[in-house]
Amino acid sequence: MQDRAARTRRHLIRSAAEVFDRGGFAGSSIGQICDRARASHGALHFHFGNKQALGRAVESTAAEILLCITGRVPDQHPQPLQLLVDTSYTLAEHVVCDPVLRAGFRLAHDASWHSGVSLWQHWQDWVRGLLVLARRQGSLAPGVDLEDAVFAITAMMAGLESLERVPARPCGVPRSVAPFWRL
Repeated sequence: MQDRAARTRRHLIRSAAEVFDRGGFAGSSIGQICDRARASHGALHFHFGNKQALGRAVESTAAEILLCITGRVPDQHPQPLQLLVDTSYTLAEHVVCDPVLRAGFRLAHDASWHSGVSLWQHWQDWVRGLLVLARRQGSLAPGVDLEDAVFAITAMMAGLESLERVPARPCGVPRSVAPFWRL
């Protein structure tokens, strides 16, 4: 029974993410989420209580996914800039292919959603940490403004999150990451 309940919970989170991703938090209803999940209103309320709690679960799950992708900022790394590039590709692929992660990022700039979690802030802090490490190790070009670089890399990912939101787009590495890094 517990296994089935856990599957139902995961399915409700994923279905809510898909609905939030399309319509935003305010534009999504419990009915749409239940229809998408093929679950009853009772099942949703048993696991989450209300739409706000379900939104927090989507955001929390997305934060866990993001942390699995980035990890913590390492104290040492032989190639911090390569780690940043490689991780940006991995994150971009997950943003395109994983509706929970995409919805977590979308909730962060949804005017009708308010919480203390910020996936964008985690990404920005992680990027800054790697650039600080690269500077400390001498692999960041002299004259590079750290905050400008953090802003540009974060803006690239934010733009990608918006631009790649195309229905029926096949999963894979988005087209926009490689040109950014070539630039």
